[in-house]
Amino acid sequence: MGVLEDKARARLFYKYLSKVYDTINPLVWNTEMRAEALEWFDPQPDDRILDVGAGTGFATEGLLEHVDEIHALDQSVHQMERAFAKFGRRGPVKYVRGDAERLPFADDAFDKTWSSGSIEYWPNPVTALREIRRVTKPGGTVLVVGPDYPHNDLFQRLADAIMLFYDTEEADEMFAAAGFVDVEHHVQQAKPGSPRAITTVARVPPADDGAATTAADSEPVDTAAD
Repeated sequence: MGVLEDKARARLFYKYLSKVYDTINPLVWNTEMRAEALEWFDPQPDDRILDVGAGTGFATEGLLEHVDEIHALDQSVHQMERAFAKFGRRGPVKYVRGDAERLPFADDAFDKTWSSGSIEYWPNPVTALREIRRVTKPGGTVLVVGPDYPHNDLFQRLADAIMLFYDTEEADEMFAAAGFVDVEHHVQQAKPGSPRAITTVARVPPADDGAATTAADSEPVDTAAD
């Protein structure tokens, strides 16, 4: 497990990274990549959408071009404060401070769920993916963006020490274990030589598929907590 897959360390990391996140982020995940991902996600105006690991709101901003309201969850209050400055605390974005592995929402609460730049910090990614599946309606689309595993041996060792990196084969295993169907992976890159992202688009099985929903005991998280 990488050092930033520890939740306490990740929160501390983002306390400082939040100050420069919007400057650094476009180097690896830019508006063109976001626009392409939004085409695959295909949000509709009346969709109820959850953004898991919403951070400072880069993905949220793109989603709001298509829908009127977003529910945004993040574990870092410092990242959320940056998002408050963009969207307000009581605007079109409904904020919840919480954990991707323990989502404080009812079963089938959302039509679609998006998560970009968050999975690499999840200590138990399959657990979080099952939670995302639980809160997304049967037949609903889920999109997850994470870092592609480096090909260089030195960068592989560095990646393994920091956080979760994975390839498309590992992504297949995770999404299958979480119970998703119609899984597709797209490798994206801001420019040649920059880090690659794996954008996975999957679907929650329709209700008549007979797939059991994995429910989790979850409680709302105090958004004022530090």
